[in-house]
Amino acid sequence: MSVMGKIFTWWDGATIGTLLNSWRTGEQVGTDAQGNRYFRARKAPAKPLHAGGRQRRWVIYSGANDASRVPPEWHGWLHGSFDDVPESFLPPAKIWEADYTPNATGTASAYRPQGALERGGNRAPATGDYEAWAPDS
Repeated sequence: MSVMGKIFTWWDGATIGTLLNSWRTGEQVGTDAQGNRYFRARKAPAKPLHAGGRQRRWVIYSGANDASRVPPEWHGWLHGSFDDVPESFLPPAKIWEADYTPNATGTASAYRPQGALERGGNRAPATGDYEAWAPDS
C-alpha cells in the first residue's frame, strides 16, 4: 500500500499513526497463527488495576482489519479477561477443531440460499401450508 494510503485508510492494515504509536509506546507481547501482532502499553494505567484501571491492549492485523480474525484466546486477553499472554497456557489443539475461515459476508463466496437474487431469484413454489391474510376475513 502507498504511503498516502497508509496515512488515510484504516481498513487494510494499520495506519502510520497506529504503527508509530505501537513502536513508541507499545510492547509486542505475541502473535497468533494468522500473523496478527498483539501489543500492550509500556506505561502503567493511571489508576491501579484493582481500582478499575486497565492496561491498554491492541492488535495490528496482518492484512484486512477484520475482528473475526482474532482467535478466542487473544480476544479474551485483549478485553482483560486474564492477564497472562494466551500463548503461555494454551491447551493442545483438538483433532476436531476446524482451521480459521474468514468471514465471507459481502463477498462472492458468501452463502446465498435458494431464491436469493444472486442465484436467479427462483424460489420453490409454496406447498399449501401458508394462507395469506386478508383484511376482509
